[in-house]
Amino acid sequence: MSEQHRSVTLTVNGRTHQFDVPVRRLLSDAIRHDVGLTGTHVGCEHGVCGACTVLMDGRPVRSCLLFAVSADGAAITTVEGLAAADGTRHPVQQAFTECHALQCGFCTPGFLTTIAAALEDNSHPSEEQAEEIISGNLCRCTGYQNIKAAVLRAAELKRAAG
Repeated sequence: MSEQHRSVTLTVNGRTHQFDVPVRRLLSDAIRHDVGLTGTHVGCEHGVCGACTVLMDGRPVRSCLLFAVSADGAAITTVEGLAAADGTRHPVQQAFTECHALQCGFCTPGFLTTIAAALEDNSHPSEEQAEEIISGNLCRCTGYQNIKAAVLRAAELKRAAG
């Protein structure tokens, strides 16, 4: 018996994509293989590490836990979609650079999307809130101090940009 397929329409980083996918295709795989954007990383494949985090309709989701058919019609923002159309970095991307908040970079896309969403809800996070924002993502390289500093710096940059 052949695997069932469904037509899915996703708006990824402002561009609409329509394709047929197996009903069991994960959103992370659809983004990487069907859309061709490889910035969304797949680490643990259990939703624990957060490397696969993307924004779905503005909210962070673990794309390795969500079937692509469940996201049909949704607006998805990946790490590639955070920068402005003219290439200007998102405040979180700029803060990660300034604060040296990455080393190997594998976890970075998930942190960037998670933090970007959190700053939409809270533009003045405290140190404790910054720690809470990043608590659902795992990093094996940095020790989190620079990532926490980047959250606070990104909030400053975002407020300054208006």
